[in-house]
Amino acid sequence: MTIAWGKKEENIKNVERACEIIHPDTDLLVLPETFSTGFPAGNTKEEVRVLAERNTESTIDFIKYLAHKFNMAIAGTFVANSGGNLYNRAFFIEPSGEESFADKRHLFTMAGEDKIFSHGYDRLKVRFRGWEIAMVVCYDIRFPVWNRNVKNEYDVLIATANWPKVRVDAWNKLLYARAIENEAYVLGVNCSGSDHKGFEYDGSSMAIDFKGKNISVSSPDSPFIYASLSKEKLDSFREKFPAYNDADPFKLL
Repeated sequence: MTIAWGKKEENIKNVERACEIIHPDTDLLVLPETFSTGFPAGNTKEEVRVLAERNTESTIDFIKYLAHKFNMAIAGTFVANSGGNLYNRAFFIEPSGEESFADKRHLFTMAGEDKIFSHGYDRLKVRFRGWEIAMVVCYDIRFPVWNRNVKNEYDVLIATANWPKVRVDAWNKLLYARAIENEAYVLGVNCSGSDHKGFEYDGSSMAIDFKGKNISVSSPDSPFIYASLSKEKLDSFREKFPAYNDADPFKLL
């Protein structure tokens, strides 16, 4: 997805148009980080506040509408306002209207994200259509402890991002690492285009299986990258190669 920075209505309309041509068997659609506004690097907190919404306002309401209409879950992040504090908030919206939220844990200090947003404390985790799913946001993917799949608590890890082209090799390698070390599928979704500061984004996005294999399927005629995940294959691999049994115990402070 190419994000029009700061143009919320345009971005939401682009998502709606894309959904009109999505494959009818799609179970889950993953959008880039801050899909409706772009990542607010270099902005002041008050400039970002104008773009922020509560969980009950138009952006999430429209995502609920799309999820219900197309019978699929939709995941991404948006700029949220809660009690006067701003958050880079992950969401997972189900066709039933059930909603799950969690705020980005690791804020990207090199771009001043910590000056705008408050950080979260919990990783988003849901069960959907028989799958255990966890979700992290962009910079979070650099920190293996935060992503650690303790006792196979998740089958799929979603990582949604605005990761610039200048550092995209790190993003690509980290996605593979997280899949291999956690014996889980990883869905990494990045944006494309250029932001208001001139940084370029090349849309590097992929689905990686539990062995570290890229299973993405794409077409120049489609805005989507598709992947089919197999719970049976995942369970079989974990049974044959239970590396998680030898993992080091730890406690996150």
